[in-house]
Amino acid sequence: MEKIVECVPNISEGRDQEIVEAVVAQVQSVEGIRLLDYSSDTSHNRSVITFVGDIEQVKEAAFRLVKKAGELIDLEKHEGEHPRMGATDVLPFIPIAGVQMEECVAAAEEVGRRIGEELGIPVFLYGEAARKPERKNLARIRKGQYEKLKELLATERPPDFGPQNMPAMGATAVGARMPLIAYNINLDTSHKEIADKIARCIRGSGGGFHNVKAMGVFLQDRGIAQVSMNLENYEKTPVFRVFEAVKREAERYGVNILGSEIIGLIPQKALTDAADFYLRLEDFTLEQVLENKIFRGEGS
Repeated sequence: MEKIVECVPNISEGRDQEIVEAVVAQVQSVEGIRLLDYSSDTSHNRSVITFVGDIEQVKEAAFRLVKKAGELIDLEKHEGEHPRMGATDVLPFIPIAGVQMEECVAAAEEVGRRIGEELGIPVFLYGEAARKPERKNLARIRKGQYEKLKELLATERPPDFGPQNMPAMGATAVGARMPLIAYNINLDTSHKEIADKIARCIRGSGGGFHNVKAMGVFLQDRGIAQVSMNLENYEKTPVFRVFEAVKREAERYGVNILGSEIIGLIPQKALTDAADFYLRLEDFTLEQVLENKIFRGEGS
């Protein structure tokens, strides 16, 4: 079986497409890497890049991406709705096929050490690669964002690799995790506090879904509020269940959902599960999806 690892770095630039393209080009410079997707959000001022390859290819592409982002992105000048602490804010390694989580943890440690030593960027290991229980949760590492972390780096929050002083390219969280879905729901209100209340209700830390992280943001370019989420286990907490929960909470405030969006890629099963739920399909299986039959070479 082919061994495939996915990497989904988030960089703190979503407005200057020349910078985004220059960073993406570093991924494409590694032979054997498949760039699957990249998308930018101007309100968040953030871009999400998705690529796959074998583990050695992915490690090299990830390092080159972090190096270029650090050269081009200055956190002292960065503004955006999404929390951030570095030019490359987060760098996860994700097992897709023929690869165990332990191999992705080892990749995160190797690349994290290299980033810290060769590029002089403070690195925090998170997720399955975390060396401390409190660092499994990315939000706890990034609390206070770049500005606060700059003050705490040498005392309360020392990095796992790299210097204990903050450079202009900030710090990077390097980790290993299972596939997640970046999912946002847009509301027909300009009141961010409503999105904040909904996010607090549905996220795991607020007593909501254990596998959901959520926050409220205001999209300046559209003049609307948004519930921005990461769904960390779409099988235990499906997309449709989160959508329905946000819809119910929004109705309490007299607010409707304008639409929702996927940032980056989503597993096919997450969408077919939603179709199954809303269409009330009986005895439906993935074998009934036309493309699945075609690509598996089945039929006569």
